[in-house]
Amino acid sequence: MGSLQLQDFAAGWVGGAVSVFVGHPLDTIKTRLQAGQGYGNTLSCLLTVYRNESVAGFFKGMSFPLASVAVYSSVVFGVFSNTQRLLGQLRHGDPAQPPALPDMLLASTLAGLVSVGIGTPVDLVKIRLQMQTQPRTADTQLKPVVPGFPVYRGPVHCFRTVLQNEGLPGIYRGAGAMLLRDVPGYCLYFIPYTLLCDWSSPEGGLSPSPSSVWLAGGAAGAISWAVATPMDVVKSRIQADGVYLSKYRGTLDCILQSYRNEGFKCCQEDLKVSDFPEPSQQCGVGEGSAALREDSCPAPAASVCSSAMNCVLGGP
Repeated sequence: MGSLQLQDFAAGWVGGAVSVFVGHPLDTIKTRLQAGQGYGNTLSCLLTVYRNESVAGFFKGMSFPLASVAVYSSVVFGVFSNTQRLLGQLRHGDPAQPPALPDMLLASTLAGLVSVGIGTPVDLVKIRLQMQTQPRTADTQLKPVVPGFPVYRGPVHCFRTVLQNEGLPGIYRGAGAMLLRDVPGYCLYFIPYTLLCDWSSPEGGLSPSPSSVWLAGGAAGAISWAVATPMDVVKSRIQADGVYLSKYRGTLDCILQSYRNEGFKCCQEDLKVSDFPEPSQQCGVGEGSAALREDSCPAPAASVCSSAMNCVLGGP
C-alpha cells in the first residue's frame, strides 16, 4: 500500500506528548547547564533549581512545547516513515520493501530538515522561559534586566516579543546550529534503531519483542545524543543569548568562544542528562516513527500506543 500512513502521525503525536511531560525536568537541567550559568554539575543544578524555584522550576517553558508537539513530532516522524515508503515504491514497486541504507539516510536527513523548520521557534521560546530563574513580581517592568530576571510573561508573550523586536531572524535564532545537530542526530538514531530492530527480530517474525524495541531505542538514542550534544550546547547558548546581553555573533563564534573559555568540558557536563532527552524538542532522537516500514517494530516512544493506533486507523 503506497498511501499516506496516518497512524505514523498519530502515534508520533501521542509519543511526543508523553515524552515532553516526562522529559521536561531533565531538559530544564540540561538547558541551564548548557547556557553556562555557573551551576557546577548536574546534581548542583538540580538542587539549586529545587531550592530556589521549587518543583515548578523544572517545568518552566513546558506549555509551548506540549501544545506544539502535535505538529512537530507527528510531522517529523510521519515524514520519515512515509518517505521510506515512497522510496520503496519508486525503487522496488513495493512500499513495504525493507529500506536500504541510502533510503534510511535520505529519509532521516529529510526528517532532520523538517524538524529545524518547525522546531527552532519552539526551542527558542522554551529555552528563553527556562532561563528565567527568578520569580516574576508585580513590578517586573521597573526592575533592571539582569540574568535570570523574568522578561516574558509566558510562551505567547515571548514569541510575540521576539517577533516584534527581532523579526523572523530572531524567531529562527540558532537554526544553523540546530541543522548541524538534527540532521546527523536523526541519521544516527533512525539507522541504528532500524538495524538493531532487524537484528533482534525473530526469524520469520514481523517484529522483535517489546524489550528488544526498548533496548534498540535506548542504544540508538545514546549513540545519536553522544554526537548531537556539542551542537545542542551551541544551539542552546545562541537561543538564550540576546535577552540580557549579547555574546555571540553566530554559530561559529559561539563554538570558538565556548571552546576557548571551557575547552571540551562545555560539551561534556550535560551529556549524562542528554542521554535521557526530551525527544520532541531536543532533536527528536529519543522517539521513533510509529512504523519505520510496513513490517517494522514500533518505535520506543510510541511502542505502547502503536498497536492501538494501527487497529483504529486500519494500519498493518
